[in-house]
Formats: sequence, C-alpha cells, structure tokens
Amino acid sequence: MIRLIKKAITFTLLLCLTSIFLTGCWDRTEVNDLALILAAGIDKGKDNNVELSAQIYIPQGSQGGQSGMSGGGSSGGQSFVRSAEGETIADAMAQLQVVLTREIFWGQNEVLIIGEKLAKEGISEHIDFWMRHSEPRIRANVFVSKERPKKVLGAMPELERDTAKQLRKIVQTDIGVKVTVKDLSEMLSGESNAAVLPYVENLPPSQMDSKSKEVPIIKGTAILKEGKMVGKLDDKEIRGILWPRNEIKSGVITINIENEQGYISLNLLRSQTKLTPSIKNNHWRINIKTNADLEVVQNTTKLDLFDPKIINKVEQKVINEIEARERLAFSLVQKKLQADVFGFADEFQRKYPQIWKQKREEWNEIFPEVDVSFDTRVKVERTGLATGEKNKGVEH
Repeated sequence: MIRLIKKAITFTLLLCLTSIFLTGCWDRTEVNDLALILAAGIDKGKDNNVELSAQIYIPQGSQGGQSGMSGGGSSGGQSFVRSAEGETIADAMAQLQVVLTREIFWGQNEVLIIGEKLAKEGISEHIDFWMRHSEPRIRANVFVSKERPKKVLGAMPELERDTAKQLRKIVQTDIGVKVTVKDLSEMLSGESNAAVLPYVENLPPSQMDSKSKEVPIIKGTAILKEGKMVGKLDDKEIRGILWPRNEIKSGVITINIENEQGYISLNLLRSQTKLTPSIKNNHWRINIKTNADLEVVQNTTKLDLFDPKIINKVEQKVINEIEARERLAFSLVQKKLQADVFGFADEFQRKYPQIWKQKREEWNEIFPEVDVSFDTRVKVERTGLATGEKNKGVEH
C-alpha cells in the first residue's frame, strides 16, 4: 500500500515538473496580426532599383479598418496593393515591411508577375533569390506582364475575388502555358537555357461597364533566352510550341474540307508527343511524333461523318493543321528568336552525352540549323450524332 502511495506521489510530481516545460501558445501569431501576401510582382524601379509590389489580403474581421488605405496602394474588395523599392528584392522586402503595420507572411503567395521591362533586362538572379528564400512559395505561378505588375495586381476581376485568383484560374484551364517558379528555374538552368511564360495584359473596361474595371487576361506567351525576354508569341503561335513540349491538354480544332461549305470542330481528348533526336555525319535532326485523339463537337457541313473515307479526310486535315501551327512556331522561335523552348538540347544531351560535351558551347549556332521532321497521327474516336441519326428508330 505504501509503495503504491509513493508511486502515485512520484507520478504526480513528474506531471507537475513536465507542465513547467509546456510552452502552450505563448508565441502564436494571430491571422489579424499578419499581412497575407496573395500575389507579388517585380519590376524595374528608379535608379536601377527593383520594385516589389504585393497584393495583401484583408481578413474579414479587420476589413473596415484597412479598406480605406491609400497613398501608394490601391484597394479592391478584400485586398490592397503596396509597393516598395530596393537595391535587391531582399532590400525591397525589408522596405515593404516598413510601410506595413503587420508582419509579412508569404505562405499564401500563389502568383509572381514580372514586368516586361525587367524581363528584357534579365530575371535569372531574381528567380535565384525566389528559389533560395525560405518564405516565398516556389509553386507560385509566374507571368510576364505588359503593364507594370502593381497595375495588374490592382485590377478588379468581375468573377474572381482578386487578381491572384483570376490568373490562377486561367492557367488551370490547361489551354496555354503553365509555369511555376520551380519550373522556370529548371528551364533557365537546363541545357536549353530558354523558357516560356504566360503573357498578361489588362483587358480594357467595356463601354457598357459603368464601373470601368480592368480585368487581367493571358494574351500570348513571352519567350526567354538566357534569362532575358527576347520576344512574344500570340495565342495561335503558342499552340505550335505546346505540341512539341507535350503540354497540350485541351482545345478545339476547327477545320474546313476543300470544296465543302461549313466547318467541323473537334475537341481534343488526349495527346502525347515524343522527341527523337539523331546525329549522323554531324547533321543534327529531331523527329516530333505526336498521337492525338479527338471527338467531333460540331459539324456545319453536309458531310456524312459515318463514312470512313470522310473521316480519313478529316483526320488528314487535322494533321495538316497541327503541323502548320508547329512549322509557324518553329519559323519564329527556331529561326528568328533562336531560343530552344522545345527542350531539344536536353534530348540530345540524354541520347548523345559524349558528343554533347564537345558541342555544348556551340548549341546557339547548332540549334537554328537542326532539321525538324513531323510524324503526326490523329484518330477521331467519336463523331457524335446528327439530328437525323438521333431520330432514327424513335416511335411517335
């Protein structure tokens, strides 16, 4: 009995001693004490400085106290924009903290916008900082903007909560290019040393919109070589890049058959592209093999899509359309901009490591001369039902 009492006393003392070392929540930080960064932008500032802009979320509980902020920041809904300049991004971050009453928190940052002026000067060192710093998210989506980033961040989307949500929703459709900070860093440090980024413009307010809102949209793609923006492609031209990069996920291809009135629109179901490099007699070649499955979603012609011969014509027309877009992209990117955004260098390096070691420094001269061939195969899996076919066998 005495032994049990002693054990109980000892156990109680241990519990008391342990409780001394329990810290509880003495160092916790409330959400209302943080400045939550939703999106960030970097651009060229004054006197060779870097301008850092941030879209900061206003928690509901403190919205009334913050919504009237002005002077360097533009308010909009549940967020506002603040900007600061510094000799480096780290310096600009410190300056940004000075003008905010709350501690900056980068854990919610989902978007990074790079101004076109800065992109043309070079972004490698800035992306390197973004990768090294422990706070900004490397999974944030990256964009290049025609306007200054703070203007894009200050836009007021009609359907989404803020600019960050607007841009993320657009890239999630998989219609165009989708690049994270991590992806961009890998592209800039890869053998090709070239990259593509979605290009953002503010859509002018509609004449019917009395509130005169600007809405950020993705309009084309920025091409980067050796960390600098060297050109831009429109929406049609970027399609020719997505096929070789095996990044085409969805889309509609509309064709017309020769000597036939009307159009046929086909929806892409799935696609796969493989690059096969070869070097013979110092002649560098690469074959782009693409397999695509589609379905007919609209037919305004009088063609019978149940006829195998007609389907063969449709498939050949789609092949011609895909390869025409690829050739257009190659004529601009390979011949004019000379930026290997297709990743050809990585393919040659993997297949011919010894030759690549010898020729790596000459890649800028080799790439424009690489002979490209296409092997595109298309299959129309579903043709849909015409009105007449739907009514067959239906009793009235």
